[in-house]
Amino acid sequence: MTLLREELAKRFGNNNIVELPHNEGDTSLITIYVESQNVTLLMTNGLSDYCMLVPESEKGKEFNEIYFCLPSYWRLNDTENPLMNWVLVWINKLAKYVVEKNTWFGKGHTIPCGNPFQNLSSTMRANHFFLNDPMLLREELQPIENKDKTIRFLGIIPIFEDEMDYKSGKGTLKLIKKLEGHRISEKLDDYRGTILRSRWKMLKK
Repeated sequence: MTLLREELAKRFGNNNIVELPHNEGDTSLITIYVESQNVTLLMTNGLSDYCMLVPESEKGKEFNEIYFCLPSYWRLNDTENPLMNWVLVWINKLAKYVVEKNTWFGKGHTIPCGNPFQNLSSTMRANHFFLNDPMLLREELQPIENKDKTIRFLGIIPIFEDEMDYKSGKGTLKLIKKLEGHRISEKLDDYRGTILRSRWKMLKK
């Protein structure tokens, strides 16, 4: 058992962790049921084997796993349903991208959903991803540390185009504060709208 799986089993119980079947070349993924929050994590399983080429200012943050936090209504096994299956598509894309491009992911990074970017689904109308340290799962997903490396976790948060613009103009910390002020975390929510008022939209013009 790897360091990652061993530590996750201690935190969440081995019975709550399921390794998903995957095709050759696809990213290894696991699901973790977090009883305390009644959510399921869809998480990469071994992305932290890749040492990200972080800048000098981010030394110590080279090893990461990324995850989506799925609410109780999410049906991950409904693999033909475009309202549900996009999380599988995108977590694979993101994990492959960071390795193949020999780059890195860190807190505050944003990624457009396609080129040109598009809504994630007919109900999840966000069109960018924002990576952040755990928010809802701040306690449960503390970094895993041993003498060789520290494994950190980054939540994948869908955001809207105007929220992306706000982050670009005001900075990562301001966006995080605004998200937290609206009680928005990494937990997916098909029903949320943008957190920004029309005044910000007017200022963009």
